[in-house]
Amino acid sequence: MLFPDREALPSQGFHQICKMKMFSVAHKTVFVVDHCPYMAESSRQQVECDVLTKSRAQGVIPLAPVSKSLWTCAVECSMEYCRILYDVYPKDKLVNYIVSDSEFHILNSWRREDQSTHELMSALAAVGPPNPREDPECCSILHGLVAAVESLCKITELQHEKRIALMDTADRVANRGRIICLTNAKSDTHVRMLEDCIQETIIEQNKLAAGSDRLMAIQQCELVLVHIYPQGEDTLVSDRPKKEISPLLTSEVHSVRAGRHLATKLNILVQQHFDLASTTITNIPMKPTLNVCEQEEQHANTSANYDVELLHHRDAHLEFFKSGDLHMAGTSTRENGLKETVTLKWCTPRTNSIELHYCTGAYRISPTDVNSRPSSCLTNFLLNGRSVLLEQPRKSGSKVISHMLSSHGGEIFLHVLNSNRSTLEDPPSISEGCGGRVTDYRITDFGEFMRENRLTPVSESSHDPSGKLPAERAKAQLERHTRYWPMIISQTTIFNMQAVVPLANLIVKETLTDEDVLTCQKTVYNLVDMERKNDPLPISTVGSRGKGPKRDEQYRIMWNELETLVKTHAGATDRHQRVLDCIIACRSKPPEEEDRKKRGRKREEREDRTEKNGSKETDDKSWQDSERLKGLMDKDEQESEVIKDSPDSPEPLNKKPRLTSEEIQPPERTKGPVSLLTMWSNRITAVNSRKHQEFFGRASSVNSKFELYQHLKDENGMDVHENGKATR
Repeated sequence: MLFPDREALPSQGFHQICKMKMFSVAHKTVFVVDHCPYMAESSRQQVECDVLTKSRAQGVIPLAPVSKSLWTCAVECSMEYCRILYDVYPKDKLVNYIVSDSEFHILNSWRREDQSTHELMSALAAVGPPNPREDPECCSILHGLVAAVESLCKITELQHEKRIALMDTADRVANRGRIICLTNAKSDTHVRMLEDCIQETIIEQNKLAAGSDRLMAIQQCELVLVHIYPQGEDTLVSDRPKKEISPLLTSEVHSVRAGRHLATKLNILVQQHFDLASTTITNIPMKPTLNVCEQEEQHANTSANYDVELLHHRDAHLEFFKSGDLHMAGTSTRENGLKETVTLKWCTPRTNSIELHYCTGAYRISPTDVNSRPSSCLTNFLLNGRSVLLEQPRKSGSKVISHMLSSHGGEIFLHVLNSNRSTLEDPPSISEGCGGRVTDYRITDFGEFMRENRLTPVSESSHDPSGKLPAERAKAQLERHTRYWPMIISQTTIFNMQAVVPLANLIVKETLTDEDVLTCQKTVYNLVDMERKNDPLPISTVGSRGKGPKRDEQYRIMWNELETLVKTHAGATDRHQRVLDCIIACRSKPPEEEDRKKRGRKREEREDRTEKNGSKETDDKSWQDSERLKGLMDKDEQESEVIKDSPDSPEPLNKKPRLTSEEIQPPERTKGPVSLLTMWSNRITAVNSRKHQEFFGRASSVNSKFELYQHLKDENGMDVHENGKATR
């Protein structure tokens, strides 16, 4: 097994190797919250305190609504950010909280015991709200930003452990972090001034850290500046996406209204910063099914379904992303339109808690709205030792259970269940195919492919003049052989043709000789000759009706696949390109060739119709001819009956006595089938013979002479001479 290089490794595997050397930006997060007097201004989002309007006694004055200050909104939203972070990453993601007014106040350190919302809330309670009577000139957010840069230079416990483990290469331990600043900026110019101040501070601190063992230089810093302004006012600061200020600093600006808009923005930022995803659990029965909420005891006869949104690491949806079935899992966009949530349906929990499920991953979860009653009921239900299976909502098909919620050691995890074949089971036979459906794998060709790419022990010193090691040459050869290699017989045509074998074996070579190019060109010419002769191709008819595609369509498929194979190697050398040019030149046919193809296509269609209806036409031909002749005879009989005045009336002069069917039928009728032409000729002769009275002299002449006007003298008393003149 060759050790893979960085390009060949998946991103996840490469980061696992580099985890011992560097830390991501998400390792350190510094919150800088503005504590200046203008932060005491009202957010102008009213909060109703008196919600019991129906049960209020008469004469009681309702409580007036209140509104939170900008400071309160900033603290609540930042604490929610920290809560989600601590729920999902309780150890390796750290937060340092700084308050800035006339000076900076560091509320906690990078130590693990200080990383909790309880510690931060206690410290914030000691700080108190901003003093609106304080001199604004003495207060500035710059004090907190300078302290934030200094805090990023401090070494955390995890960084210290890695530096000790890499004593000789301690400089490989990177130091990166993020600063989130919540303030009320004056203008875009004020924002640029803050960015310049941070940039200068980073340069100064890196100089100090270069000569100190207790500090680390900053390799990368991300500044996220959130401008907060009251509702109903116009913002003085414009939004700006992430921008690189210098190789050490990147900055982005968000202008957000205070209140629920600020909470939504920080919820989105925490997902972006820590690679989180959202899952919404739907159809959660609250009461009486679960029996977890005391509030539902009053409504025991009713039951309602609720939805709870959970945040977790995005790897819990990795199978959806890989398979492309994210839309089948009920993906929907939330109101903010920037983040999506995957909807999973609640399944009735099983009572057997000992039952084990095959899981491929377990990820900590954090409710989005932790104080809501549905979230509280769900978390209490899970912390009591119950497990909940989650299924993908589908419009049709069988139920697919993909996830499970369960608690371990007082923490709730979202488990990813394997919905495919388990790796713990016996592997399927290759003759069965994947899932028992695909059975026409190229097993013989794959065995030949393995023999051609076997690795054998070889000395490192034995390498070709190009300077490549044997392992590199082996990987390069494997890459060339697998650029185009269909796995299923029904998905390829050229690899099922013996005539294409010489070209397929030569085109994968790293270099071609002139003899190789000539062999490939001969192969192409042979294919052209096969197409000219209209030879059949081994086209698979699996999944198609009838005989499959027409002959010209078969060759079109073959040429397309051959061109695809050669194109994958055409850029290697000029000789590879010559093979491709030969194929392209042979595919372009002259107009007379296209006409010949059209004629051949019509001939094939006629042959297909003949093969399909041949037996039926043979059986019905004689019956159709007989019926047609019988109809003609009946028609003639009806005409003769119409002409007659009575049964005793003589035949008219211009009507010959009707011929019988025996007279019409030729003598060959008794010997075998009669052709339609013979029957039609006999019928025409019979019809023409009845159109006039037969010339009497044709049958009564003597010595081919017949006397004209025999009865004229007797009837009129005149003599008739030969010149036709009559005399008395």
